[in-house]
Amino acid sequence: MNDGSDAGVAAAYDARAAEYVALAGAIEQMDARDVTAIGRWRDSMPGVLLDAGCGPGHWTAFLARGVREARGVDLSIGFIESARLQHPDIAFELGSFRELPVATGSVGGILAWYSLIHTPPAEVREILAEFARVLAPGGSILIGFFDGEPREPFAHAVAPAYFWSADALAAVLSDAGFEVASSERRERMPGEVSIRPHAALIAHRRASSLP
Repeated sequence: MNDGSDAGVAAAYDARAAEYVALAGAIEQMDARDVTAIGRWRDSMPGVLLDAGCGPGHWTAFLARGVREARGVDLSIGFIESARLQHPDIAFELGSFRELPVATGSVGGILAWYSLIHTPPAEVREILAEFARVLAPGGSILIGFFDGEPREPFAHAVAPAYFWSADALAAVLSDAGFEVASSERRERMPGEVSIRPHAALIAHRRASSLP
């Protein structure tokens, strides 16, 4: 099944998990600018860090460097099995963004690195509200995504996916209880895993209330 449902996305990635791990399953295969940006964000966040859509766990392991506590969650059992094998000292759980296996207010930061791209646009606010639930007041989310015409689908190699822009995503984040702190965009360079324009933003959960 290759559709936009959780089951469809999980099945699509399970079918290509080994291929994905070989192509983009290690920090050394990631763009140095992303490593720097995510490392800077990691070091600015207190508390437990959650890698939402952890894939084979390379970013989770990066978040856990030093004395940090990090954990990963993903829909794909193939990814979770690979992550547990490669990083046995880190907790990885099979789960959906719609109901994270995490206690309310227990997480200091969430990394959602290209993991919201398969969520149908009308359902993104629901996911962000769930992220807000598990974040401590003032906690932060770092989202990576493909920059383009907001909510427009494109032919992703694994499963249906959608473009966003920083402005469009910021509006949805605001509705879900976040305030955007920063954003960035860049074109791709030769040798990167993807050719589509990259964008990322950081937003903080408003301390006043949950959405």
